[in-house]
Amino acid sequence: MISLAFSDILIIVLFFLAVLFIGLKQKLKQKDSTEDFFLSERKVGLFLFILTNVSTWYGGILGIGEFTYRYGLLSWFTQGLPYYIFALIFAFVLAPKIRKASLFTIPDKIEEAYGKKTALSSAVIIYILVLPAAYMLMIAAIISLIFKIALPLSLFITFGVSSVYLFKSGYRSDLYTDAFEFFVMFAGFSILFIASGSNFGGYNYLQATLPHEFLSLTGGASITYISVWFFIALWTFGDPGFHQRCYAAKSPNVAKLGIIISVLLWAVFDFLTTATGLYARAALPDVENPLYAFPMLAEQILGPGLKGIFYSALFATILSTLNSNLFLSGTTIGRDFYFRMNPSAPESKIIFYTRLGILFSGVISIFLAWYFQSVVAIWYTIGSICIPGIILLIIGAYNERLRVNENFALAEIFLGAGAALVWFIIRSQFDAETLFYEIEPMLVGLFIASAVHFTGVIAHRRY
Repeated sequence: MISLAFSDILIIVLFFLAVLFIGLKQKLKQKDSTEDFFLSERKVGLFLFILTNVSTWYGGILGIGEFTYRYGLLSWFTQGLPYYIFALIFAFVLAPKIRKASLFTIPDKIEEAYGKKTALSSAVIIYILVLPAAYMLMIAAIISLIFKIALPLSLFITFGVSSVYLFKSGYRSDLYTDAFEFFVMFAGFSILFIASGSNFGGYNYLQATLPHEFLSLTGGASITYISVWFFIALWTFGDPGFHQRCYAAKSPNVAKLGIIISVLLWAVFDFLTTATGLYARAALPDVENPLYAFPMLAEQILGPGLKGIFYSALFATILSTLNSNLFLSGTTIGRDFYFRMNPSAPESKIIFYTRLGILFSGVISIFLAWYFQSVVAIWYTIGSICIPGIILLIIGAYNERLRVNENFALAEIFLGAGAALVWFIIRSQFDAETLFYEIEPMLVGLFIASAVHFTGVIAHRRY
């Protein structure tokens, strides 16, 4: 049970009011300008780039708590390390190229490289990937826990709080609310980490209390299971948020350096969250729902006032990603679907359909969150099925030698994602001890997509 003092409730309310004030205060500098609405006029400097990049990329905080509570350091090994590696590669190889391209979205580049049909098909995959169902579930779960509100109602409240300012000023509101949330999330988890160490002790306490495998990087998981999470981290190359922030950066150097510094800050934040997740498992081994591992630990060791700051940090960490993904999903509908099918449409119409897309995406995300009710399950299912069909095409779009023609590109999207989906469905028919069950859907999808792609590369070179 969660019990908050009046001071805690006041701090949480003030946090949300601050977010709404900052978001609603932003104004479009150019009325009905898509470049302003989608990318803040491409004038985002290094400091703001880093703040929004760090806070937006790290939104799955309750999922990390759930993962760490169940598996220990395996959480960092699968949810942290691979992303550092691929983000650094992205910074050096892709970020400057993306900024120089001066486009709006990934499907813009896909169309430039593979044609309009491929761009529309890729937009479907991207739309599914950026739907913020997991983040909506996390915030709704905390609201439900704190205020004793039923989850469905909490989901609708979450959507309202996270979207209202996006309708007004688009990406500019997203940027400045994310920047504010950056400081709140670091403050809250620093408090929880320090309090955990003071109450329970250091590494020796964890070593004496936790199961041995919890302090092992692999946690006893199979190679195939770990490899899938590394492959899912490949999505860094195709993450629409990364591309959006690079398109909005003031210069190619800002995009590159901003991502490098972001990796260092992610490592610091990952240390705070992984350590507190381990403390939660050690101190509270019988938590009924590991999704609530962090809140349960805070309830155990934080006093009035500090608890309010920590809950604000939880909301900040998730909200920064939720509103960004919500805006990206709306952008996909307004820019990548409507505009692509109506290229002569006025900018005001594109912005209107983007706002409509935000509303539609919120409803779909509410349904998905209610259906799965597990953050890890949402990440794993959507990532395993969707990523294989598009990741190689995005890399090829920025490297002429790795491109294929439109027919191969379309085949890769449908066969890669389709193979992963089919295997995901039939895999459950196999016994968990068999070799076939060990084969993850994403590996099947990547194998098929790679076969199609590199056959297409060879054919492309011949002609």
